[in-house]
Amino acid sequence: MHSKAFQDFYPEELSHCYGCGRLNEQGYQIKSYWDGEETIASFTPQPYHIAIPGYVYGGLLASLIDCHGTGTAAAAAYRAAGRDMGTEPALRFVTASLQVEYLRPTPLGVPLEIRGKIEEIKGRKVVVKATVTAKGELCARGQVVAVQMPEHMMPSTAG
Repeated sequence: MHSKAFQDFYPEELSHCYGCGRLNEQGYQIKSYWDGEETIASFTPQPYHIAIPGYVYGGLLASLIDCHGTGTAAAAAYRAAGRDMGTEPALRFVTASLQVEYLRPTPLGVPLEIRGKIEEIKGRKVVVKATVTAKGELCARGQVVAVQMPEHMMPSTAG
């Protein structure tokens, strides 16, 4: 159905994030893809993602918006540069700002759809608007201001 997810292109040394790192066995391991000019990911909350019986913990929704937003930022930066994802140097983004609005209680145990839309690309900054829906109902929306990861955070230069 989909080609490789954005997160599948992250270099191994940058694939440990709790929300989207494919190498983090305890994490969410979300997978984000292009869907036209928007991006899409899905995640099904487990019983331990509970806030109150039957409903998702809000921090999970913030994490999904955050990680889908930074993945979307990376994909958008590659696209804007006319580069294929995974080409060097790696374009990885970190969160400078995260804003989340909780619009309705989000049910546990049903697939959540996370959608992203690029609002702005300016230099090393990408602004992404995101929504989370459950059973077609809008549950949360947010904005991620993502910035290209500073050199000093790259594992090969950290120290």
